[in-house]
Amino acid sequence: MKLQLIMRTNVYTLSPTDSIQDAIDLMEQKSIRHIPIVDEDEKLVGIVSDRDIRDSRPSILMPLNEKDLFLKPISSIMAYPVLTAHEDDDVQETAKIFYQHRIGCLPITANERLVGIISESDILSSLTALLGADRPTSVIEVCVQNYPGMLADVATIFKDVGVNIVSAVAYPSQKANYHMLSFRVQTIDPRKVIQKLADSGYDVYGPSLPSIGGERS
Repeated sequence: MKLQLIMRTNVYTLSPTDSIQDAIDLMEQKSIRHIPIVDEDEKLVGIVSDRDIRDSRPSILMPLNEKDLFLKPISSIMAYPVLTAHEDDDVQETAKIFYQHRIGCLPITANERLVGIISESDILSSLTALLGADRPTSVIEVCVQNYPGMLADVATIFKDVGVNIVSAVAYPSQKANYHMLSFRVQTIDPRKVIQKLADSGYDVYGPSLPSIGGERS
């Protein structure tokens, strides 16, 4: 899934010369937490968050009046350079950027110009849809040896039983040279396919089942 499918293109922005108070007002009016800062050519030059504004508040021991502070230009507290993404970037790779950099939003640019924005909630929503967790399904996990074709071999059993696979994810097992295959399937009663997998010699883990076929690896 590409970012262009989930990004919001109606982005509220400010210019570097707008005041901190302007940012506060815009955040309150639009119920947003991040504001990209663009120049007269719509090029992204910075970004400001509600945390930036909170951190800019003076200590009660400082003589500077808080009202005077909020009249300062937003450029005085904005973050730059800005971490960005491209609309053709992949949602899953972008999720890794959110995790690694602990960010709450990511501006989308093309030729340095702002074309959209995505938030952490946008990413979570899209990942939920990608995994099929937004619809009635069941999760079945199968422990298999790590070899080329392992996924296809197990998937054939789902086909034989007539159960549709919504998504499949592989992750390392605690057992050397084994992987866990996590299948989300389009059924709320997976007992038939679970039994078929177990009969085929696989260790299987399904809803409310600690293990069928052996010890979990």
